[in-house]
Amino acid sequence: MLTKLLPLFSTALFYVLYYLITALKFDVHVELSAIFYDYLMQLAVAYILYSVSKRVWAFLVIQALLMGVLYVGNAAKMSFFGGPIIPDDVFALQALLMILEGWRFFALAIPLAAIISLIAFNFTLRHWSSYLAVLTVILLGTTLIYKPIMVLEPLDKNFGNSKWDQRSNYLSRGPVLYSLQEGARFFVFSEKSPDSDEAQIAVENLLKNAPVVTPLADIKPFTPRNVHLVLLESFWDPNELKKAFYSQNPLAPDFRKLWKNAGYSHALVPVFGGGTANSEFEVLCGFPVTQGAIKFERQLLNPVPCLPHILADKGYRTVVSHPNVPVFWNRVNAYRNVGFQTYWSKSDFLLDDMNNDFLSDSSLYRQVIEKISGSLESKQPILDYIVTYFGHWNYPLSKSRPLKVNARSEVEEVTAYANTVYYKSRELMAFLEQLALRDPDGIIVAFGDHLPNLGDGYVDSGVLFSSWSDFTPAMFKFHVTTPIIIIDGKNGPLKVGNIPLYQVPKLVLNLLNYNETSIMDYVEPLPELTVRPLPGLHFDLLNNGKVDLCKEAPYSEFCEKSVRWLQDVTIVSNDLFMGRQYTRPKHQSTEHLATLPDAMTSAVGLNKSQSSQ
Repeated sequence: MLTKLLPLFSTALFYVLYYLITALKFDVHVELSAIFYDYLMQLAVAYILYSVSKRVWAFLVIQALLMGVLYVGNAAKMSFFGGPIIPDDVFALQALLMILEGWRFFALAIPLAAIISLIAFNFTLRHWSSYLAVLTVILLGTTLIYKPIMVLEPLDKNFGNSKWDQRSNYLSRGPVLYSLQEGARFFVFSEKSPDSDEAQIAVENLLKNAPVVTPLADIKPFTPRNVHLVLLESFWDPNELKKAFYSQNPLAPDFRKLWKNAGYSHALVPVFGGGTANSEFEVLCGFPVTQGAIKFERQLLNPVPCLPHILADKGYRTVVSHPNVPVFWNRVNAYRNVGFQTYWSKSDFLLDDMNNDFLSDSSLYRQVIEKISGSLESKQPILDYIVTYFGHWNYPLSKSRPLKVNARSEVEEVTAYANTVYYKSRELMAFLEQLALRDPDGIIVAFGDHLPNLGDGYVDSGVLFSSWSDFTPAMFKFHVTTPIIIIDGKNGPLKVGNIPLYQVPKLVLNLLNYNETSIMDYVEPLPELTVRPLPGLHFDLLNNGKVDLCKEAPYSEFCEKSVRWLQDVTIVSNDLFMGRQYTRPKHQSTEHLATLPDAMTSAVGLNKSQSSQ
């Protein structure tokens, strides 16, 4: 009898333990109203595990590890990134394990390995309850995969759902119910490729925003120039932390001067604190990321005429440099699909100036210049895309880079990050000086991919609240705004204001006088507003500077427009990147462009079947 009650007592013990840890360490409290059914669901899981266990001690270890992952894992992610674990994080797990080091790697890897190993070691079918437990798991799994709506509808009806505030969803449900509900939602709303009619209607709607076609006499010929895209890992202006009280300005003086000449332009990026690949997707392909999933992982299945592909077709050499392992974020396949001809990864660089595992920017820039010098000297146009690695959390520095900036903040990352920016901004400016000498006509785009992970640093300075549910509209804009500098060769830096990262490829093509149709034509900005999608919501940046936050219906007038626009953009994006590519443009001549109707509502040049460009 006592052994049958063991899961009851063990679940209660672990529940209290982990609740206290998450509350005291991470300030994450499952709501009192959710504790009862959260405990019952944990108890159900415990009895399923217990029914198929050979040994009591192994059952207890498995239960402790599982509940630790559910409670502490979710709390830790919320403390770093603002939201709990979502189903797409399963696909990002490999990347996370690659990036963690030291005790953090083992803190994640050991529990996961132990859970899998112990379940296999301890599994048995020794009683009718074992068969019942296995049958329950199989039925639930089958329903989630093939009929997830049968799970999702009653859960949403009884427990509600906020599509933009996952933290509140978690706190009001507890981790088991939250995981079940969001798992069902994942299968219900998995991205699907549209049919030809859906794609055609979406294209016609989007092309209504196309600008009036330029008369043939005014069209300038395509002018090949080198393009240098520089993604600056976690690059941001630490001076926004007003209560850090830095001993000196971390940003290099010449960077501040250049940025001022660029009108202090900012990029509106799709991610916060991580998820670099989604910023990459936008700056390469010109389409917004609308979900939290990493686009490179599962939603870039087709070869697509993104910026590298377009320029390669114009005779460019297209190269990408990133001194990380090549498979991180599925970059090998993603870079190939967007049109890069050469990918230089970690093994292609001399790791001669390291900050722990991260190659310094100065060494990376020097080696890239060496690798592309042949193209620069031969005048072969090149798309040179650089993804820096130095600047990654937790902001280590080598002995050759002593601390230069002090801060009063008690948050360790606030000081560490400021010193990283001190060196990162100076190494960037040295590189830009070299490019100005070697390639004075080149187009240069340098931008931060996301804000750094600073723990409580933002909250301490009052620039962000601890929970997204409390964010003001201005805070939503703030938490995805990074510096961007676009240099138009000898014409100098451009003042682009606040530009969503997905609008950069079209801007680059315009600077090259590219006159053919491209997939970027579908994402022509709406008049009077700029749209920045985020997971579960979006905001509109109006021309008067106001931020209109679009969470849930009923929407404002501007949000109504942007919601419809995003729906059409999503349909076309799904078709291009993971569907049948009905909307893939064909090559068109300059003469043909000049005769197209203003909105191209007839969708001339669209494929009706998947074909190569």
